[in-house]
Amino acid sequence: MKLDRLLAITMVLINQRRVQAQELADMFEVSVRTIYRDIETLNQAGIPIVTYQGQNGGIGLIDGFRMDKNVLTRDELSAISTALKSISTSYQDEHASTILEKIKGLSDSQQPPETIFVDFSPWGGNPLLKGKITSLKRAIEGSLCVQFFYSNNLGEKSYRDVEPHTIVLKGQSWYLYGFCLHRREFRLFKIPRMKDLVLSDKTFCRKEVQVDQSPWDKAWYNPKNVIQLTITFQEKHQSIMEEMFGIENVTRDENGRLLVHTEMPEDEGMYSFLLSFSDRIEVLEPLHVRKKLKDLLKNMIDKYLDDNY
Repeated sequence: MKLDRLLAITMVLINQRRVQAQELADMFEVSVRTIYRDIETLNQAGIPIVTYQGQNGGIGLIDGFRMDKNVLTRDELSAISTALKSISTSYQDEHASTILEKIKGLSDSQQPPETIFVDFSPWGGNPLLKGKITSLKRAIEGSLCVQFFYSNNLGEKSYRDVEPHTIVLKGQSWYLYGFCLHRREFRLFKIPRMKDLVLSDKTFCRKEVQVDQSPWDKAWYNPKNVIQLTITFQEKHQSIMEEMFGIENVTRDENGRLLVHTEMPEDEGMYSFLLSFSDRIEVLEPLHVRKKLKDLLKNMIDKYLDDNY
């Protein structure tokens, strides 16, 4: 990811007087053009990096510059360390351990204990998913197009040629946000649904994406697709419902029934999610969702009543 690369470049320049752009590009497995963009970003952030010409030239910090260790407090360095360790659970990055060691060098010998650790990997691990995320990260940083076969939520398969821009973690699932060359628009692709992922030699010019505005929310949370759900459940399942939907969304009606009021995009994923609760919940409204669940359950029963198995 760009943030950890910027931090690593800064640490390299602090420890080395001069370094070649190609050397940095090889170190972080990105293009020389990406390195120069990173240098420009660091300059804008107030770190004076200059390019020296000649036989002993290269990229370096301006003479006499010294980074004040107090720019980041001990707690702030600890927060960065926690973030790097957490994100490394999802993709392979050989630079992460180097960055963490350099952060230790900037912080005091007595570091505060780690009180939070976020592990994004699923229970039991998923090396195939981790490999895909690692490959997509490399493609994004190198501005390389990717090709893959994709299966949507209806089971329809298609071949995609995509300019990858951003990896997104949303709703406990990993997605790729990229420009689809077939559809000629930005699309959100669920990474586990990708098959035969290949990084091509074809490069692309990155398009403007306002990541801080979460552009994928426009497609994912389209008001036209969102419905209001009312769900009831037994009291013995209250803790699970509070955990899944939020304690503030759990109420009691005048008859004492426990209810959950929530909204979700209506698609196949929503129905799969509701069915995953088995008999612990009952959808009260809307009625068409209740009917669809009833039909799905009837089809399931019919399959298990087949005596020819």
